[in-house]
Amino acid sequence: MCIDKVKYENYIAILEEELVPAVGCTEPACLALAGAKLRDVLGEVPEKIEVRMSGNLIKNTKSVTIPHSNGLKGIATAVWLGIFGGEADRGLAVLSSVKEKDIENTKERIADASCCVVELLDKTPAKLHLIVEGTSKQSHALVEILHTHTSFVRIEKDGNILLDKGVSAEGGETLTDRSLLNVRDILDFAHSVKLEDVEPILRPQVEHNTAIAEAGLTEDYGASVGKVLLENFGNAVGNVARATAAAASDARMDGCQLPVVINSGSGNQGIAASIPVIVYARYYELSEEKLFRALCVSNLVAIHQKTGIGRLSAYCGAVSAACGSGAAITYMLGGDYEEVCDTITNTLANVSGILCDGAKPSCAAKIASSVDAAIMGLTMSFTALKFLDGDGIVKSNVEETISVIGNIASEGMKKTDVTVINHMIK
Repeated sequence: MCIDKVKYENYIAILEEELVPAVGCTEPACLALAGAKLRDVLGEVPEKIEVRMSGNLIKNTKSVTIPHSNGLKGIATAVWLGIFGGEADRGLAVLSSVKEKDIENTKERIADASCCVVELLDKTPAKLHLIVEGTSKQSHALVEILHTHTSFVRIEKDGNILLDKGVSAEGGETLTDRSLLNVRDILDFAHSVKLEDVEPILRPQVEHNTAIAEAGLTEDYGASVGKVLLENFGNAVGNVARATAAAASDARMDGCQLPVVINSGSGNQGIAASIPVIVYARYYELSEEKLFRALCVSNLVAIHQKTGIGRLSAYCGAVSAACGSGAAITYMLGGDYEEVCDTITNTLANVSGILCDGAKPSCAAKIASSVDAAIMGLTMSFTALKFLDGDGIVKSNVEETISVIGNIASEGMKKTDVTVINHMIK
């Protein structure tokens, strides 16, 4: 198996773009990043701020505990914490530098509702769109993020435009072409990639995501979904895989300060795409090389699906990520192209349509359910069982099925997304 040079370099670039560390949920981190940048532009802490944001940003910020906040939640908290203690050059790890005094200052500001006005950007077609304005005694500034969590497209100070990318609603941060992704080439890439080209990208994912999973299993976070699964369903590898992945999400959703290497803009997706693969590799005592090659499969299959779905939607990203894990475990245990495709199809036929109702403790349960479906899907594939063309939304080949799922999630679930958001913000 081999892959041409263009696709090879493309796939490396995609992994580099998507697998980056983040502290806490990425949507509050996005707000904190905007806050830190706003302060830097102003040159001082603003007295008042106005936050305008797309519905999906509201959905994924309002209910999740923010790390380095001593248990605080909320939109205003995320922005003010970034303003007081964030470091913009840390990207989605912006809150890693927060100190106790920053938390106290944040508490004082959010206690006065007049210091932060929050509005829904209901006219934007973008799922991820954020505008933060701030006013001090001396100046006024504005920062705008669009499409991806770290993509600043406009920065202004006192009427002077400091940055204007002129990005349309259909555009966004320039990313490597995802249209070259397909399952066959992903497998060829995983088989042939030079380890030195991917190890620096994948090793942090293994180390960081394993560490937060361990925290979730040993400490009390969220609803302790991971602990519940492990204590009640035993040590079979499949249960350990779903429990460990759930535990990582337990910790992350409840404010754990440990970083997570994300996938497609999401820490939960980074967890679901990596932890089950790591658990299976260790259970079967497979080599580190085999693990890294399998993680290439998992991450790229997840990204491939998310390309059609979009970064934020009413479709739970844990499904795509766990589906990637199932494909990777199949590959890692000797499955061929057809068996990998069957695993993906079996998983999507089962749990596609799980709703995303924001970042919060139940994300851990959704990860567990999705991983369980992936494990059932790969077990079926190894016994030559699969869902067939015409079984609901299943098509004759895996690429068509992935395309259908993307269309359903991005177009078919638009109204669902609005309805979910409206119920959440009432």
